[in-house]
Amino acid sequence: MIAHMDGGVHRRSASSRLDRGDPDSSDLSLDVLERALTRCQDQLLSIQHADGYWCGELEGDSILESEYILLMAFLGRERDDVCIKAAKYLHEHQLPDGGWTMYPGGPVDLSASVKAYFALKLVGLAVTHPAMVKAREVILTHGGAQACNSFTRFYLALLGQISYDDTPTVPVELMHLPKSTPFGLYAMSSWTRKMVVTLSIISAKKPVRHVPENLGIAELFREDLPRQMSRWKRPFVCWSNFFLGVDKVLKLYEKVVPTSWREPAIKKAHRWILDHCENSDGLGAIFPPMIYTVIVLKALGYDDHSTMMRWALDQLEDFIIEEDGTVRLQPCVSPVWDTAIGAIAMADSGLPDFHPALMRSVRWLLTKEVRRPGDWSVRLPHIEPSGWYFEFNNERFPDIDDTAMVLLALQKSALADDPVVRAATDRAVNWMLAFQNRDGGFAAFDVNIDNEILTKVPFADHNAMLDPSCADITARVIESLGTLGYRGSHPAIAKALQFLWKTQEPEGCWYGRWGVNYIYGTWQVLLGLQAIDFSMTHPAVTRAADWLESVQQSCGGWGESCHSYDDPSTKGQGTPTASQTAWAVLGLIAAGRADSSSVHRGIRYLVDTQNADGTWSEAEFTGTGFPSVFYLRYHLYCIFFPLMALGRYKSATARLGRPISAPAIATRVPALPLWRDI
Repeated sequence: MIAHMDGGVHRRSASSRLDRGDPDSSDLSLDVLERALTRCQDQLLSIQHADGYWCGELEGDSILESEYILLMAFLGRERDDVCIKAAKYLHEHQLPDGGWTMYPGGPVDLSASVKAYFALKLVGLAVTHPAMVKAREVILTHGGAQACNSFTRFYLALLGQISYDDTPTVPVELMHLPKSTPFGLYAMSSWTRKMVVTLSIISAKKPVRHVPENLGIAELFREDLPRQMSRWKRPFVCWSNFFLGVDKVLKLYEKVVPTSWREPAIKKAHRWILDHCENSDGLGAIFPPMIYTVIVLKALGYDDHSTMMRWALDQLEDFIIEEDGTVRLQPCVSPVWDTAIGAIAMADSGLPDFHPALMRSVRWLLTKEVRRPGDWSVRLPHIEPSGWYFEFNNERFPDIDDTAMVLLALQKSALADDPVVRAATDRAVNWMLAFQNRDGGFAAFDVNIDNEILTKVPFADHNAMLDPSCADITARVIESLGTLGYRGSHPAIAKALQFLWKTQEPEGCWYGRWGVNYIYGTWQVLLGLQAIDFSMTHPAVTRAADWLESVQQSCGGWGESCHSYDDPSTKGQGTPTASQTAWAVLGLIAAGRADSSSVHRGIRYLVDTQNADGTWSEAEFTGTGFPSVFYLRYHLYCIFFPLMALGRYKSATARLGRPISAPAIATRVPALPLWRDI
């Protein structure tokens, strides 16, 4: 097990000025700003790994602990010490009304609550315990276990609580479809692809461990509601009903077709999983498919002590954090992402470009460049491999967002013009531009994964079937290109700008796919526009900056809840946080408003809420996994981004009277990339 600490973060109350709601920047001297910067720099330097990387905890919701316990129950190990400690963590995070939520301050989530209840019961918590009574009541009030999402249903079938007939069929025969088909495996997002391949074997093999009746959850099913997976929708003629009909046909097919007929597809899926586990810390290096991998191995007859089974379980155990007698799990780890942002923040805060910390971080990042084909090369077979992934090892799945962020980081050290760095930069630019979608935007992992019909299949309720273009990644690509000398006349940037204009909200903000939410999207777009020297007097920029100022709170900070994904009328509303305040400040500085009252008040908020050790306290989730389904708390966001904001504020105010621009970096313009329209 790997234990992580939060770097000694301690809460303290904000100053009386913030409590009064009238922050004043008049006493924000250069000395005060310098001390805040130095404290934060020292903190980050103290937690940088000797190899050069940063890696903060990545926190998700309770489904991680619940699903781990359910997996262990399938293996007959639900009373292991680690499960007891994970159950304690679950119990501590139960809401007062009895349920569990997806993010702090969020509403009860039915599927998360059913899994948590089942997990607690499996480890021995009595149904008469007050926590279980309250949980049972809230679950039944919200529709009972039959109203769970499709992925929860697989866990219930796995442990004998429902039939596999009440789960969506994931046909393993998908493995036989041509890779170019619009309904095949490679028409789905990369994260869904990993889950679909593993679930297809589970769906075909139907493994079950029938837990003792007294450990089951029959009491969570409402007798007044049907248990069926889903019912026909209205209007009757629609894609959802078409796929429901297909699901019924597939279930009949499974009952009449000899098992031997399905074995070739099962073997093909098995081979796919094994191939994709190579050069990776688990399948996709993310929690859901790694859990399913263990189930698949068991279903295929692997011994519990086999090398492959032990390896798969070891990768999961690396996500475990044991602290204060409890166990929690991370959904994955984020060293490449954290290191890139950390390097940018340290450089922006005034660290010299030749500082050993920056040099080490860049050298470490260079070792993580992908140099072999991956899943992406199915659609882009002629592009030279490059790019960066999110985790320590995940070579088949580099992504556009990490690549753009790493490109920004590479330019921050004295190694920017080193031939090795220049070569990696040129390869990465060429690779990244090849992923521009037909609408002009950029997505996370693939190109043109946008077949909306696929969102209607029965197992698509995780809201991640596709990988659409989004404003935040598109703008980060623009920012990275602008940093390297490209401008709006470049064809790729011109197309990307058109995508941004089409997706700007009426209020002036942009939706944030990978961070919460409109504050995140708007901040990133403004940084992208600044990097290409776009006019900050353009009406679109003015509206965006005006919107950011309009949602600043009386304390001087900014905050936005994950609820804004479900209710856009709450854009820019929520508990103020250090990370979101920093994003807003950075966006306004990029828009040329460094000397505005809004920016001064935002900086004052950050300075006054900084802890003595240079950190900031932030319990809220400001990262996004799957909108409306799964959210994240990056524990270093509330350190990296405030440091970046303080540093850029200092630089911008030092040269007031002149246009605010990014720090000087490499001015060469790489040769035009050898990309082609897809």
